[in-house]
Amino acid sequence: MTDELTLAEVEALARAAHEGQTDKAGRPYAEHLRAVAEGVRARGGDDDQIAAAWLHDAVEDDALSPRWLDEAALSRRTKDIVLAVTKRAGEPPEAYAGRILATPGALLVKEADLAHNADPARLAVLDEATRTRLTEKYAGMRALLGLSRGSV
Repeated sequence: MTDELTLAEVEALARAAHEGQTDKAGRPYAEHLRAVAEGVRARGGDDDQIAAAWLHDAVEDDALSPRWLDEAALSRRTKDIVLAVTKRAGEPPEAYAGRILATPGALLVKEADLAHNADPARLAVLDEATRTRLTEKYAGMRALLGLSRGSV
């Protein structure tokens, strides 16, 4: 389909949707999105996966609505990956991991997301309790997804 959004358009939309948001360290949220998209690219991801990386938190963070995603000029695969990596309220981690593993292309996006989230430089600016909690959370998700430490 030739009328799909380009990666540059997806990036611009994601940056606009998350405008004013910051991560746990107080950094502009777009830095995380860029890092995940670059992580996907560096891991050999294709354009569908890179687009999904830019949008991976948009629905979860209410930056964009599920309806917007459904109607967006994106490939079905990109939409499926975004939906797979979108956490649902009250969902057990095992169910979340299972959905990621069952969706072609989603594991690479989540791997890049976890790698950036667990970056020691990012975690270093957080208080010790938060750093410990997040480190354990990310390690647990990596284990559920079958990702070894060496694949970061």
